[in-house]
Amino acid sequence: MNVLIVYAHPEPKSLNGALRDFAVERLRRAGHDVQLSDLYAMRWKPTFDAADFLDRDPNEPLDPEAASKHAYETATQTPDIAAEQDKLRQADVLILQFPMWWYTMPAILKGWIDRVYAYGFGYGVGEHSLRKWGDRFGEGTFKGKRAMLVVTTGGWAAHYSERGINGRIDDLLFPINHGVLYYPGFDVLPSFVVYQTGYMDESHYRQTLFELGARLDALWETDPIPYRMQNGGDYDIPSCELKPGLSAARSGLDIHLAK
Repeated sequence: MNVLIVYAHPEPKSLNGALRDFAVERLRRAGHDVQLSDLYAMRWKPTFDAADFLDRDPNEPLDPEAASKHAYETATQTPDIAAEQDKLRQADVLILQFPMWWYTMPAILKGWIDRVYAYGFGYGVGEHSLRKWGDRFGEGTFKGKRAMLVVTTGGWAAHYSERGINGRIDDLLFPINHGVLYYPGFDVLPSFVVYQTGYMDESHYRQTLFELGARLDALWETDPIPYRMQNGGDYDIPSCELKPGLSAARSGLDIHLAK
């Protein structure tokens, strides 16, 4: 299996750095091919701007969607973008690893998504009409591949519970799991979240490695989050609203789960 880890933490000697090294070694010892995109080490450019498009007319206003579409179709993207797209094509599993900063991913990782998910690659795929609103949410370029988040946070698990001050962790990660990963077709595995990183004693650390190792060993056997497919019959098209009667006993983002 080919695994791509996209890693976003500025300090190699951090807890995140140790978890990254553990994951790479664990996966390689199991016989998997592992590619690592260490965004800070790569000095990844996080901003999506006109410099990403090699043959655009600098005298014309930048239309981000049109420029992305043209550059992808004509192979005039910058080499760093094209290289990351090649890694994604090769990968059977994508792991995004990052510390939760201000309730989301670090800016450098968001910039990786913004730049690598080009029009025709990460979005803008398939038929867009009143009958079908594109190949997305369960379909798309990455259909048949798997993805998982590895996230660290200083807060306690209780802080991210149903009644916790921060809101449920599944709700906070929904824009990434459902929007960034499920949207272009990944089967999204439940996130691996490490809590109370500021209280990481030896026992907690060893338990974390044990649990992460088990998750990595079961990447292909773990049931994905049962998100509803956009074009699977549960949503009205083109409104993309869940049909009446479905998830009637639920509320919030859980209505988008099929089970």
